[in-house]
Amino acid sequence: MRHRIAVVGAGPAGLTLARVLHRHGHPVTVFERDPAPDARPPGGTLDLHAGLGQLALDKAGLLAEFRTLSRPEGQAMRILDTDGTVLRDWRPRPGDEANPEIDRGQLRDLLLGPLDVQWGRGVAEVVPQTHDDGALVRFEDGRQEAYDLVIGADGAWSRVRPAVSSVTPHYTGVTAVETSLDDVDARHPELARLIGDGSLAVYGVNRGLVAQRNSGGHVKVYAQFRVPQDWHRDLDLPDVDSTRSRLLALFDGWAAPVLELLRRGTAFAPRPLYVLPVSHTWAHAPGVTLLGDAAHLMPPLGAGANLAMLEGAELAEAVAARPEDLDKAVRVFEEQMWARAGRWAEMTTAGLERLVSPDPAQALALFDEVQPS
Repeated sequence: MRHRIAVVGAGPAGLTLARVLHRHGHPVTVFERDPAPDARPPGGTLDLHAGLGQLALDKAGLLAEFRTLSRPEGQAMRILDTDGTVLRDWRPRPGDEANPEIDRGQLRDLLLGPLDVQWGRGVAEVVPQTHDDGALVRFEDGRQEAYDLVIGADGAWSRVRPAVSSVTPHYTGVTAVETSLDDVDARHPELARLIGDGSLAVYGVNRGLVAQRNSGGHVKVYAQFRVPQDWHRDLDLPDVDSTRSRLLALFDGWAAPVLELLRRGTAFAPRPLYVLPVSHTWAHAPGVTLLGDAAHLMPPLGAGANLAMLEGAELAEAVAARPEDLDKAVRVFEEQMWARAGRWAEMTTAGLERLVSPDPAQALALFDEVQPS
């Protein structure tokens, strides 16, 4: 039995699900609003955990290829005080593959492989069919198609979520502003040494500054702080010097080498952090379900993409194992997803409170709790 299955969203969750289904010989169509894989920057680096994202890739038959692309050295982490004092300088042991890093673009290309992705097919809404199992997908171009199962893997502002839940994301109180540095080892060797092989983090009162190495000498820098939700609307983003000055004022008094991460940034993009309620669930609707950020948007503390990928792999395996009872397979999957995601949502929500806190010692203590000795 081969069901008509549609995945909305070509991110890590949707592509992992589609790739595992493909491995089991089950056709699936992925719809993505972006017109092409490289239509916009893919984002920064991801650390894939051995029991989560790496397990998902193993289920997709891609773990060996992942290991050739990933950067185990990227697990390194340095934490500095605002005066530049090195508080922690953790480096992975040889052969440590617990959480190696991979660029999002590399992961996307790895997962795409032979998949049928329809680029430039934005979804307007999904409507469960009350008279029959399945759901109707209505596209932004006015066309519509019916499927036995539609899986919303389309992120924080999911167009599929309203089919099962009226809940929308809410602001955490924390905004991040992203900038980046290119060819850091050649152009900014002093910053390359400061960052090390992986990530650098500096925490102050209600703010932090994080730098993460990507491949090819590219570094993503994130300034994080507690401000009103609409704070970024006053920024004149095309005026890079003005935006930089606003950011530097928020970190006034921090060590000059640390502030160079902002002074050397070439452009700035505000990213207010939103989440869904920790215990977000929904009344099961035959023919529709959600994965990843669409189901359980949480603070970006290394869990979201890992959970999303494992969920995609597990749902694909459940569908392949029980083709005669698709709806029951989805029901069982949802119960398992909700329980696990709820635990991670609690941890990451508490983690964000400690990382961007009135007491910077909370961030250091959190690192000591989660980092291997």
